[in-house]
Amino acid sequence: GDVSPPPSTVIGHTKTLAKVTFNPSVVEQTRIARNGILGDFIIRYDVNRELSIGDVQILNGYFVHYFAPTDLPPLPKNVVFVLDSSASMVGTKLKQTKEALFTILQDLRPEDHFNIIGFSNRIKVWQKDRLVPVTPNNIRDAKKYIHNMSPTGGTNINGALQTGAKLLNDYIAQNDIDARSVSLIIFLTDGRPTVGETQSSKILSNIKDAIHEKFCLFTIGIGNDVDHKLLERMALENCGMTRHFQEDEDAASQLKGFYDEIGTPLLSDIRVDYSEDNVEQVTQNFFPNYFNGSEIIIAGKLINHTSDSLHVEVTASNSKKYILLKKDVAIDLPSRNDIRGVPGLEDGRGDNNYIERAWSYLTIKELLNSRLKSDDDQEKDYLMEKAKSMALAYNFVTPFTVLKMKEAGLHSEPPQEEFISPSTDGIGEKLQSLQGHKAPPGTREKQPCGGKKSLCISHFSPDGDPHFVIDFPSSKLSVCFNIDGEPGDILRLVSDHKESGVTVNGQLIGAPAPPNGHKKHRTYFSTITILSNKPERSYLEITPKRIILDDGERLLLSCGRSAAVRSSSLEVSISANSNVTVTIRDTISFVILIHHYKKPAPYQRNHLGFYISNSKGLSSDSHGLLGQFLNHEVKLLQESLNTSHQQVGQNQTEALNPKPTNTLNVKGRLVPVVWKQRRIYNGQKEVDCWFAKNNADKLIDGSYKDYLASHPFDTGTSFGTINSL
Repeated sequence: GDVSPPPSTVIGHTKTLAKVTFNPSVVEQTRIARNGILGDFIIRYDVNRELSIGDVQILNGYFVHYFAPTDLPPLPKNVVFVLDSSASMVGTKLKQTKEALFTILQDLRPEDHFNIIGFSNRIKVWQKDRLVPVTPNNIRDAKKYIHNMSPTGGTNINGALQTGAKLLNDYIAQNDIDARSVSLIIFLTDGRPTVGETQSSKILSNIKDAIHEKFCLFTIGIGNDVDHKLLERMALENCGMTRHFQEDEDAASQLKGFYDEIGTPLLSDIRVDYSEDNVEQVTQNFFPNYFNGSEIIIAGKLINHTSDSLHVEVTASNSKKYILLKKDVAIDLPSRNDIRGVPGLEDGRGDNNYIERAWSYLTIKELLNSRLKSDDDQEKDYLMEKAKSMALAYNFVTPFTVLKMKEAGLHSEPPQEEFISPSTDGIGEKLQSLQGHKAPPGTREKQPCGGKKSLCISHFSPDGDPHFVIDFPSSKLSVCFNIDGEPGDILRLVSDHKESGVTVNGQLIGAPAPPNGHKKHRTYFSTITILSNKPERSYLEITPKRIILDDGERLLLSCGRSAAVRSSSLEVSISANSNVTVTIRDTISFVILIHHYKKPAPYQRNHLGFYISNSKGLSSDSHGLLGQFLNHEVKLLQESLNTSHQQVGQNQTEALNPKPTNTLNVKGRLVPVVWKQRRIYNGQKEVDCWFAKNNADKLIDGSYKDYLASHPFDTGTSFGTINSL
């Protein structure tokens, strides 16, 4: 249109080729947005299109085939909308879903048929046992039904999709529908299965059996609590697509945008074939549907180097007829597709066979999708290794590789193998340098102490229920204690606001106690808040799902993606779904372990563990449940039967008689202790420690209640004193 490209954009083109370069300076970035550039770089373009086999480009033994016909009449649709109305959809999510559905219903065509299913723990079908035609009255009644949906109950994903699949299957079987019509289910949820069948593998199997390759399933997730892998795999296994929207985004317009992608089917059962003796390693060449505005892309290798043409056949059907398109594409056209020597298009880095790169990119995506769908561990490992090998060979960033950025001149090194939790999300995405948040050199995980996934951190921590472990290096002792708090309590862990400017608070979440236990409930850390006011104000709020960093500019990061962010005095490094390392002024370091349960027991919750790995920058006046022990030592006394005391060291503890009472001398207070073993670092390490009972009575200054903060940003440094950052 009339919109000019952003600053620094250079477009070089010939009659058949174009290259777009976007390389803004820092000054140009600030002109675009105050916070710099954080988003997608989108190029909108089109080519001359007609109903032909499309555009086939060939270069140096590889081909890529683009098929995107236009000006075709739309196919009729049979669509079932399956909408989550559980209690978690309350508020913005359900409101935005309703707004989007009102618009989508208005866009249905007269030849379409539809129905709506709302589900929570109960499943409600708008029009029982049938799909209705698109008429003004039916659209009006459907809008009323959606308007009256109210959030309540749990989430029965399996039951809702089984109902939707049966409804669509019965309609197809019992009605004389147009043979070329397209049937599909559009499924939307904001959560995980909590009612009925909750095991992902069973749900996937049930849905695949119910659909039986007769139609496609398109899945949409809203918010941070959805099971992304389940939705993605459901769509992949049933010829659909998936999308994920954040709750705080404009979900209504994005839902409508996603529907627009699939709302106008033009062709079905598209198959593209090439002469068998001429090609190999061809990417996906069968597509159930082609939607208006999309593009089918296929790539492969040529094996018959003596042939002067490539035979291409495209078969498909549309609303009026079946289509067969044929063409012999000339192979000897190097001058047309070779960008070498073309002014403005030569990049000088040896990646001139862009067609080979297109083939490798599509192949890597298919390998990752196949890995996601596989249930065989050996096959998954093979597919991962194959995708990783191709990614390293062709310099693509994938879930198994990471791009390292150099500050000097912003040169990049080739992707390297990365040990992170695999996911097909984000293939091709790169770490972005943010205005005010500069990515530090080398964003890979630091070399571990004892293995690929271990961390060089001390035992100084609360973790689990929460269990505290304190190291006293000079005394060669470890002391441990429990804090039995109440759900919602906010505990002061480190209070050094006046000196170093650092405060750490942790908020507890509750869970039922295990059966036959002595506790009335369990508690875990659900949120860790780290505040710093030197040299400038900043804070971090960390949960098992996401991190909020605010140092004057607010930044939201996902715990599910490896990333690194640095400001002038604060560095945050995320190892996906594993841990978060926070470094303040290079003299204070905290490590937050992320605990996720795939199949949590009723008494388990996703939670955090907090470890101090470097306390050099904290002052001698530090306090809090952890901070008070940073600069103090304790003595272990053994009280024999005649009540005389003697000091013992760590090397003597194993020989202690179990009958005498062991006592710690802490700031003149005598604290009875017993010998225990504790597991830390996700249970990977066992620590021997002296355990203080009764909520650390006499071990800590004051009592447990003295360490309760009034809110997550409370920076009170002494009992009875409350400040806020």
